[in-house]
Amino acid sequence: MRIAIDARMYGNEQCTGIGTYIERLTNELFKIDQKNEYLLFLCEPNFSKFLPPHDGVKKALVTPRWYSYEEQFKLPFEFAREKFDLIHYPHFNSPILCFEQSICTIHDITPLFFPGHKMNSQFRRLAHKLVFASTIHKAQKIIAVSESTKAGIIEHFNVNPDKIAVTYEGVDERFKNITNSGIISEIKARFGVTKPYLFYVGVWRNHKNIETLVRAFNILKEKYKIEHQLVLGGREDLHYTNVRKEIDLSPYKKDIITTGYISDLDLPLLYGQAEAFVIPSFIEGFGLIAIEAQNCGCPVIASNTSSLPEVLNDSALFFDPNKPDQLAEQIYKLLSDSELKQSLITKGFKNIERFSWQKCAEQTLDIYNSL
Repeated sequence: MRIAIDARMYGNEQCTGIGTYIERLTNELFKIDQKNEYLLFLCEPNFSKFLPPHDGVKKALVTPRWYSYEEQFKLPFEFAREKFDLIHYPHFNSPILCFEQSICTIHDITPLFFPGHKMNSQFRRLAHKLVFASTIHKAQKIIAVSESTKAGIIEHFNVNPDKIAVTYEGVDERFKNITNSGIISEIKARFGVTKPYLFYVGVWRNHKNIETLVRAFNILKEKYKIEHQLVLGGREDLHYTNVRKEIDLSPYKKDIITTGYISDLDLPLLYGQAEAFVIPSFIEGFGLIAIEAQNCGCPVIASNTSSLPEVLNDSALFFDPNKPDQLAEQIYKLLSDSELKQSLITKGFKNIERFSWQKCAEQTLDIYNSL
């Protein structure tokens, strides 16, 4: 069987969670599957960078970017230049005019509630929802990355539960606790970290609710007099200015560090040295960053919404994402109780045993073969 994968969003530098999913899933698939042939559709610059690991993996260049009009009207013709038996769309944005046998991965239903800056007209919002629904209903099988996401798909798209398989994501082996003091000192100096710190990394979008984390930090400084810094990782999005405004209004902004994009080489160090990793999101399809942090020995504090309680179980502290004072209380509770902190670190290491990219790839391969 020749399996095509729409890998245009390959790599976390471009597309964070979805890019990571494509990269890690395909790496494992190419290791465990020597029977099927794979074809990756890639855009530049990834097309030139990607080196197929063996003869069973091919690549093909396509030009339309994701979420573009060309994706709907040009991409089907570029796909048609190649022959394949099945195509895997790793996100909801497949061309409506493609009718090949397919499966799709749905990471979350965030676009239904936070449609993004490009959805600035009624037409675009309707088209966006039409593409989402088309991808789901055309697919022979749907992969959801959590039971929470599966429940959302069933509720909002009226899909038979038997059509949806849940495959959890995994933790890359690069994410581990690093104790080399020289490297740690160099990283801290490079990012301007001079005190103990709280950490967040991710996209700066409305559903990530970073403003609540900044407000909680203000409360921690004012009410609890903590000495810590707040390190906010990830590229700023110029279309979502609320976070930067919240930082600029903070009386403690000198202790708020914005790092920009953080490479996978630096990220484990920043996870591992943080006093706590905080996920304030209103909605998460899986919350990969939570288990990355846990694998680096960092305790996690997360909002009590969507998939996060499912993925973290009892290995984290939770809070209402609409209440910055509650988040501040949970952070201070952790900072002031060393036994609680160690308990969460231990539970975190136990929790991540449930997740692996190899298991994700094996379950995905089973779905391919079943079709």
